Amino acid sequence: MARRLREELDDPGLNPDSPTKLLRALHRQGLPVESTGRGELAAVDHPAVTTLLEYKRLARLWTANGWAWLDEWVAGGRFRPVYIPAGVVTGRWASAGGGALQIPRGLRVAVRADPGWRLVVADVAQLEPRVLCAMAQDTALAEAARGRDLYEGIVADGAVTSREDAKLALLGAMYGATTGESGRLMPRLRRTYPRAMGLVDAAARRGEDGEAVSTLLGRTSSVPDGTWLRTQARATEADAAASEIARARREARDRGRFTRNFVVQGTAAEWALTWLADLRGRLARMPAARVDATRSGPVFSRHSHIAFFLHDEVIVHCPEEQVGEVSAAVRAAADAAGRLLFGDFPVDFPLDARVADSAAKA
Repeated sequence: MARRLREELDDPGLNPDSPTKLLRALHRQGLPVESTGRGELAAVDHPAVTTLLEYKRLARLWTANGWAWLDEWVAGGRFRPVYIPAGVVTGRWASAGGGALQIPRGLRVAVRADPGWRLVVADVAQLEPRVLCAMAQDTALAEAARGRDLYEGIVADGAVTSREDAKLALLGAMYGATTGESGRLMPRLRRTYPRAMGLVDAAARRGEDGEAVSTLLGRTSSVPDGTWLRTQARATEADAAASEIARARREARDRGRFTRNFVVQGTAAEWALTWLADLRGRLARMPAARVDATRSGPVFSRHSHIAFFLHDEVIVHCPEEQVGEVSAAVRAAADAAGRLLFGDFPVDFPLDARVADSAAKA
């Protein structure tokens, strides 16, 4: 790949890992780029750019998941990372090494089942918007989501005219993108789904006022530090400069965006962990396999087990004869998690469960 790039840029001594030398070679070819960033390069029509982008992709894969990564994190044919349950402030899992939660798509082909076993790969469709709907007890949004794509349901309700607009507006409401195009659409969502929008708007106001917010099960956000409080206090004084007032408003909005998302993302993490715990119990009660998973160790070599978990996705490694039972268990656990957290409120958490011998195929 590097040799081809040198040929296409007519620079036999080019070091493609040096941004300065690479930029110089691109300029010699008459390419009007100011950086070697992917976004800028993608807009340039030249054979060398295609090669360069592919080189960058492979170089990133090599650096992050090459031989050094294999030596440190892979043993006995298994990737063995270190997970930190609830390691993120909102309660999501984190990892302390190996990039367990950032596995490149190109590596999923290496995630393979043992002979006689299969992978059941399941993820929840639109988890966080559905969690918001249940937290707010917004029956209108629940009805829009029932048995179908939630964003299409919002379009059917007449709140917006396209699925793209529905997604942009709802994600903006949860993540704090309430200006620009997303902000333009927000009033329509507030009229159609006042309870859901009221919940995140109230969380944002609490954050802007320096207060903490909590998830459904009581995980509480941090409170602002002294510097933030002093900035806000200074902005209220009679002699405050315009720059001080602007800074205080900006920092208040930033905190409001954080608390707006905290309540939803944190509760979604609680739902996912409940799903995971229930599923583990169901898998443990299944009978032993007839065929060993030779590399899964003494505990899991004869039993279906969770091999990977990422926010709203699980991969279960199971004997081929238990595929149907495991797929049903994954769905039953999701239903149980919804009932445990939200009682009989009519919100569903539809799963896309696929079976394959490789995560890439699923």
